[in-house]
Amino acid sequence: MRGIAVTTALLLLSAGPACAAGDPAVAALQSVLQTRGLYAGVVDGVRGPQTEAAVRAAQRRAGLAVDGVVGPNTRSALRLRSLGSRQLRSGATGTDVLALQFALALHGFPSGTLDGAFGAHTDAAVRRFQRYAGLGADGVAGGATVAALRRAPPMIPIALSRPLDAPITDPFGVRGRRFHTGLDLPAPAGTGVVAAAPGRVAYAGFLAGGWGLLVTIAHAGGVRTLYAHLSRIDVRVGEAVQAGWQVGLVGATGDATGPHLHFEARVNGAAVDPVPAFR
Repeated sequence: MRGIAVTTALLLLSAGPACAAGDPAVAALQSVLQTRGLYAGVVDGVRGPQTEAAVRAAQRRAGLAVDGVVGPNTRSALRLRSLGSRQLRSGATGTDVLALQFALALHGFPSGTLDGAFGAHTDAAVRRFQRYAGLGADGVAGGATVAALRRAPPMIPIALSRPLDAPITDPFGVRGRRFHTGLDLPAPAGTGVVAAAPGRVAYAGFLAGGWGLLVTIAHAGGVRTLYAHLSRIDVRVGEAVQAGWQVGLVGATGDATGPHLHFEARVNGAAVDPVPAFR
């Protein structure tokens, strides 16, 4: 019927490094170092050799002991403010706001550009996360919200199959100063795209905002998978599908520079890296 075999070789392909893992405090540190011209790497929250060298350069510039340790004197020189040191709301700016934005993205609720400015997009992301976490959605990042953000991000509770026989060229995680909430898999236009797990079609049609032709499937465990930029949709809303059934064809509809599949997985509304769930 609609089944499309996925080759064993492609199932075993490495997806490349997922850039989602990271520490919001390190991301804020990297951002400050970057604005001072000391760090040219990605603001990914991972403290590697580039971040270490930049910290030492900042200490040297400030006339501090060059030990690479971000202690009180270094924090003061860099004007670093920790997430949770004050309540954050619309209009706030600073390194703690950037740490908040990074933490929201890691938990599946990105707010647009990681810029350290608490604007409308960050306010909306905070409220979405608060609803997800069972908190009052007041848009204020106080103690309860920060505590919830310190918990581990959600995981996908079901097994997923790869939706397309193609390597992942753009993984889940930091991309420049923004956060990519899915996987990009380039393939020739017209290539079949398959359901990643059994479920029921929740959406099938054109969606504005860059998605183009989109299929969304609801699965067990509060999981939804999204298949965007399609050139054709082969399912209808309410239809039950099995893993491996064709749901559409690769295209470049919506905001796409070339034919590829943008694939997302969400758990109760939170965007989650699908790669660890691939079987």
